[in-house]
Order: sequence, then C-alpha cells, then structure tokens
Amino acid sequence: MKRIFFSSLSAALLGISQAAAASEVHKPPVVTREQWGSKPHPIPASRKQTPVWITIHHAGELWTARVDPATFVRNMQVWGQNRPRIEKPPRDTYWPDLPYHFLIAPDGRIYEGRPVEYEPESNTNYPLNGNIGVEMMGDFNRQRPSSAQLRAAVQLTAWLAQTHRIPMDHIRTHRDAAPRETDCPGKDFTRYMKDGQFKAWVAATLKGETPDVNPGPALRGGPTAPIPGGKTAEVRDDAARPVTGEKAVFTQP
Repeated sequence: MKRIFFSSLSAALLGISQAAAASEVHKPPVVTREQWGSKPHPIPASRKQTPVWITIHHAGELWTARVDPATFVRNMQVWGQNRPRIEKPPRDTYWPDLPYHFLIAPDGRIYEGRPVEYEPESNTNYPLNGNIGVEMMGDFNRQRPSSAQLRAAVQLTAWLAQTHRIPMDHIRTHRDAAPRETDCPGKDFTRYMKDGQFKAWVAATLKGETPDVNPGPALRGGPTAPIPGGKTAEVRDDAARPVTGEKAVFTQP
C-alpha cells in the first residue's frame, strides 16, 4: 500500500515539475552591451533599485532604416552623456548611460541597455526607482510596429515579469506612468495595452503557450505605414557592426 502511495506521489510531483518546466519562459536572444560597443559612465550606487514595474516606451523618432540599430543605440548613449553641453534646460541633465534597460529594433533584435539594477532616466516626471524601461525604436504615432518587434516585446516582457516576479498589473506604458506629460509609446502601440491584447500575449507566454502576435489592422485615423526594416533577424556576433556618418536626435525618453 505504501509503495502504491509513494509511486502516486512521485508521479504527481513529476507532473508538477514537468508542467513548471514547460511554462518556464527562457531569456530571449539579446545583443549584449559588449557586442554593440557600450561605453557607459559610472552610475551612483544611490540609484540602485529593485524592479517592480515594466514600463514600455517608443523612441518617438521616425525610423527610416538609414541607421543600423547598434549605431542608434551607441548614438543615444553618447547623446545622454553630452546632454549638459548640447541640450537646453530642462533637458540638459546628465545621463551616464542609456536611459532604458532594453531597446528593441524593428527586426526584433533586443539590445541590452543600462543594467537593470539601476533606475532608468526620463524627460518626464514620475518615480523612476523600481522601473525596467523597455524601448522600441520608431515613432508609433506615425508608423506601425513590426510583427518581429511586437513578438520580441512580448517575449522580453514575459521573461522580465517571470524573473523579477512582476505582476501583470505592473506592466504599463510610459503614458500610464506620466499621463499628463507624454503619449509615449504612441497610438499604434498604446492600442494593444488599452484593449488588453499585449497583456494577453504576455500571459499566454507565461503559461508556456505561443500566442499569435501580429499587429492586426491599422487603427482608424492612425498610422498605416509599417516600420521599415521589420524582417526578423538573428542575433550574431557582428550584430553591432558600425555604421558611420549618422547623427541622431532623441526626444522621447
């Protein structure tokens, strides 16, 4: 009798273990800081954090695919470090590293930004401590995110939520965090948060499912042009290949 009981218990525990393993969200491929050539300045220890929010942004600049994503990321880092010299108040604050923790290119490549252990930066006023900032390249008031970009955002958000034990109601947009100051991440991404679609995709991913993530039809009165460069790319060692002669201007963080 005892043997039957323990056999049943072992089978039940094995089933639970297998179910947990099946629903584990693996970290998506990421272009590391070393790969894209990060040159951060030191961030004070006073800005360390424990993540409790995932806050999603767009760059707020029209993506034309004339700049390689790695160059875009490097330019943003340099711009933040030089803000006191090139920007006017109140945008002249010094940012020692990228304002975001992750940045997603139109082709779905995810670029590693500032370490998650440090709070992000913003041009808007809301409590920064406790936020993981995820930025998608493009301006979603004027263009639509690609399927690859949306899939990467879902996979990354699910993995971050699992890793840092962040509940679904703590996944939000920049507009949610600073509603009177910004419409980031633009109407053509905000739609997915307003109707619950984005969180439904994330929830399905957390359950071990593979949701059908796609942009769907254009919003009435919204942008219709898809973001260029949206073909899915693999992360390779040359993912940070340099492109010279480009200048970037950033307005949204």
